[in-house]
Parts: sequence; C-alpha cells; structure tokens
Amino acid sequence: MPKNKKFLLSTIVTVALLVALDVILTRFLSIQTQFLRIGFGFLPVAVAGIAYGPFWGAVTGAVGDILGMIIYPPADYFPGFTLTALLTGVIFGLLLHRRVTIPRTILASALVCLLCNLVLDTLWLDIMYGSGFIALLPARVVKCLINIPIYTILIKIIWGNALSKIPQFKTKTF
Repeated sequence: MPKNKKFLLSTIVTVALLVALDVILTRFLSIQTQFLRIGFGFLPVAVAGIAYGPFWGAVTGAVGDILGMIIYPPADYFPGFTLTALLTGVIFGLLLHRRVTIPRTILASALVCLLCNLVLDTLWLDIMYGSGFIALLPARVVKCLINIPIYTILIKIIWGNALSKIPQFKTKTF
C-alpha cells in the first residue's frame, strides 16, 4: 500500500476513535443542564486538530456532535451547535497543529471558550429557547473564565506528557 493511502487510513481510523471518545466524553461523562455543560469533550477535538490540522479537527467536532445527537439526544437537534463543534476543531487545528506552545494553547483555549462556547452557544440557546442572550451570560461567562485555564492545563497534560510521545502524533511540543 502506498504511503499516502496508509497515512490516510491511519488518520481516518484515529479520527474515528477520537469521534467515539468525543461522543462518550460529551454525552455520557459530562454534567449537563439545559443551558450549561461541563465536561471534557473538547479534548478529542483538540487532539485531532493538533495532530492532523484544522480539517480533521473540524471533522472530529462536527461528526462527534451529529453522532452524539443521534445516539443520545439531550434536546432537539440544532445545527448551530454542530457549527460550534466544527469551529472548535478548526481553531485548535489552525493554532496548535504541529506548533503546541503554552501561549498558543492559551490563545486557542480563549478563542474556543469565548467565541464558540460563550458567544455562539449562547446565541444558539437564545434562538432555540428564547431565553434572552443577556440573561444567559452571567453563568456562561463564569464557566468560560474557569474553562480557559482548565483547557490549557489539560491540553498540556494530555498532549505534552502523553500523546506527543506516540510516533504518529510526533510534533514539536511545549
């Protein structure tokens, strides 16, 4: 088998495993209310973006969101959340692919938390439930401010201490 096909097959299999992990961490191992979710579902999307770039990060986020809704729908499907998951993978991939440093990880975590989770997800909740964008913000701002350092630390621990040592994930790290 030519090297390109072998690499593509390896990438697809790894991304499929990351999608499965995303579904498990997001749908089954997180604390979720109607307006707030606390969990580790961002990690497989971040790993896909770091290891394979923005395209595969986006695929991991979007496919994980769609499969999660099919397997375990906590509410009605809304495509805005799939867009948020896709953008999360793009951001992690653009900022961290093969260039994982503390400042870049902080920037990626801040963009994901503030742009995707705070602004977009709050907008989607407002559209879905008519809850009032401003009324949803206080709890979501607190969550984002707490999550930025958590995302940064967990990405450092998971990527820098473990996954970057795996040959197919080899990259310049912290």
